[in-house]
Amino acid sequence: MPHPTSPARTSQRLDEAVTGGIGDSPLRPDSTLKVTGEYAYSSDLWAEDMLWGSTLRSPHPYARISSLDISEALKQPGVHAVLTHQDVPGENVYGLKVSDTPVLAEDIVRYQGEPVALVAADHPETARRALAKIVVEYEVLEPVTDPERAAHDDTLPKLHPEGNIVRYQPVVKGDSEAEAEVVVSDVYTMGMQDQAFLGPESGLAIPDEDGGVDLFLATQWLHVDQRQTAHALGLPLEKVRFTMSGVGGAFGGREDLSMQIHCCMLALHTGRPVKMVYDRLESFYGHVHRHPAKMYYEHGATKDGKLVYVKARMYFDGGAYASKTPVVVSNATSLGTGPYVVPNVRIEGWGLYTNNPPCGAMRGLGAVQPAFAYELQMDKLAAALEMDPVRLRQLNAVEEGDSLHTGQVLDSPAPVAELLARLERMPLPPEPADVPRDVRTLPGGLSNTSHGEGVVRGIGYSVIIKNVSYAEGVDDYSTARVRLEVIGGAPVALVHTAAAEVGQGLITVHQQIARTELGVERVTIHPADTNIGDAGSSSASRQTYITGGAVREACTAVREAVFARVAQRFGEDPAGLTLSGGKVVSASGAVLDLVEVLGEEPVEETREYHHLQTYKMDPVTGQSRRVHVQHAYAAHRAVVEVDTELGLVKVVQLDCAQDVGKAVNPDAVVGQIQGGSTQGLGLAVMEEIKVKDGKIRNPSFTDYLIPTILDTPPMRIEVLERADPHSPYGVRGVGEPPTISATPAVVNAIRNATGLNLTHTPVSPEQLCGS
Repeated sequence: MPHPTSPARTSQRLDEAVTGGIGDSPLRPDSTLKVTGEYAYSSDLWAEDMLWGSTLRSPHPYARISSLDISEALKQPGVHAVLTHQDVPGENVYGLKVSDTPVLAEDIVRYQGEPVALVAADHPETARRALAKIVVEYEVLEPVTDPERAAHDDTLPKLHPEGNIVRYQPVVKGDSEAEAEVVVSDVYTMGMQDQAFLGPESGLAIPDEDGGVDLFLATQWLHVDQRQTAHALGLPLEKVRFTMSGVGGAFGGREDLSMQIHCCMLALHTGRPVKMVYDRLESFYGHVHRHPAKMYYEHGATKDGKLVYVKARMYFDGGAYASKTPVVVSNATSLGTGPYVVPNVRIEGWGLYTNNPPCGAMRGLGAVQPAFAYELQMDKLAAALEMDPVRLRQLNAVEEGDSLHTGQVLDSPAPVAELLARLERMPLPPEPADVPRDVRTLPGGLSNTSHGEGVVRGIGYSVIIKNVSYAEGVDDYSTARVRLEVIGGAPVALVHTAAAEVGQGLITVHQQIARTELGVERVTIHPADTNIGDAGSSSASRQTYITGGAVREACTAVREAVFARVAQRFGEDPAGLTLSGGKVVSASGAVLDLVEVLGEEPVEETREYHHLQTYKMDPVTGQSRRVHVQHAYAAHRAVVEVDTELGLVKVVQLDCAQDVGKAVNPDAVVGQIQGGSTQGLGLAVMEEIKVKDGKIRNPSFTDYLIPTILDTPPMRIEVLERADPHSPYGVRGVGEPPTISATPAVVNAIRNATGLNLTHTPVSPEQLCGS
């Protein structure tokens, strides 16, 4: 490579490699700040001359607004604005999949907590006092609270003009009237789970001189928030600019709007920056939850354990507004037989409007509910066959090349049987009789309520299938811009996407991809905002796949541009060049410092990444050549101890085997599996929003319990890497599958310990004690 003026020129091939690339586990750039409490979350935002926004919410699940008087609130000293639906500048409606949600209620409220009015004041306490002075008179109506009735009872009130059914989807394969030698059936129910993120909904809106507004917020999808907000504000997209701020957890609960439109309305109305921060009580009312479900399942098999048919009817309570209910129905029905070969299937799924709290996305969207049912059914079938439950699962497990009940052929590895085999090989914890027991290790032992009387041990297994990314014809894509330049005498890559870092470690993954593709050590992540193309939501386990793919494509384009520059200047063949250790390396081994190549002329490229095309499910048969982009698989084994006298459960061990395609960041993969498993454990034994007559009974972390470190057991984790040939680096989504498989494994273990036919999750002490 002739370049006589370059001091970096050498004839030796480089041995050095950039660390922190694909397959390494570099330190997360935000980790130290987060553990030391120095990290700035959206609730920490501040601006000069800032006002505080607050929301008046309906106390009734279903009521007609008779009158609304804001006059006294406006007289409150320090109050700068009181807004109602009449002040919405654009359309008073928004929605993720269906535009059915009012920005502020007009004549009807459909759930407890629905926003009715807004206040901006110079102090949060002043805003709260002003809310108390708003007088709303309601005509209380009888709420619709039973989703199964909402599906079939035409005498119930229609909560929306089109009725109470958001979506109905059947899936039919083979003979829907098939019979079998061994049949098991039951009715399974799942309670409403909360995402329980620790960072409340919050943001800061700053009006701009151009008549637009800038919003700094915590969200999962900047561009969909921007589109819905601009529509409600009556502004063009370019005048509604969103920037990601620190996110204190999400798990699906930030896909729907909360304070976005409200905060911008107040800022534009007052001409001052406005900050809104929900407290925990308002957060329970102000975001969607996991859909509760009622599921009728029947499995038929031969005497030797081969599945003959699966029949199911599933009802999902979407609450007052649609949110992601259509997708929940799609995922549940298309994955409702589990990772098994079933020749005959009849599944029906309903998503319903009720006057219960709105439900939407939560980790494992639409796959959690049926997995609980079909995996408890598999244990029940194994008992009826007098067969080992693991053998039964392996006997019926799908493999690559098999067809699912929707007709989609699995065109990448599906190591379901292997995952179960790996779990079985993991050592079990010592039996209680074999080791001295510390009373604190017993169920309820930390409260000194038990010394081992009535404690029994059980083991349970589960294995699940989960779709990755969006489905049914959605053109799911992401955009990335990568710039390579010289800063401080060294080559630096700048990666800019709109993808939301919600704690999953996405910014680290983007750094790893840039290091691998560009051979540079220093990679900076531009704050996510709407000044670049859409990246989609941080949900559906899709970001490493989709936005990671976009970053790789942009990096590839940058690398090719660098090679073209080298070829033009030095006459080298671009096909023989590589980037490594901040150097350009030729096929002969000669090197040129990348700093010399770039000089003062950065290279910048923007690219979109689109995955394989998917297709809608047939509305009558549910058949589709490709419903989902990709499938992921996870298996759990739970060991539990149950105090049958007190109804207390302790999960002793919760082991997982999961196929991740490629572990881009092995430490982060293990962390995701641990976190997902713990969330699934919570759903199994403690997490449930109690709703009676449409009203939440436990909207606080005092009464809504989530697992702590004392509830989280040891976890042995085995990670398989069976690459998907269609995805970047062969990756599969990681974050959701362990949440799905942990819950049925724990409940199956409790059933194994007690012999009880438990059919509701979470399992309560009352269920275990028969009261």
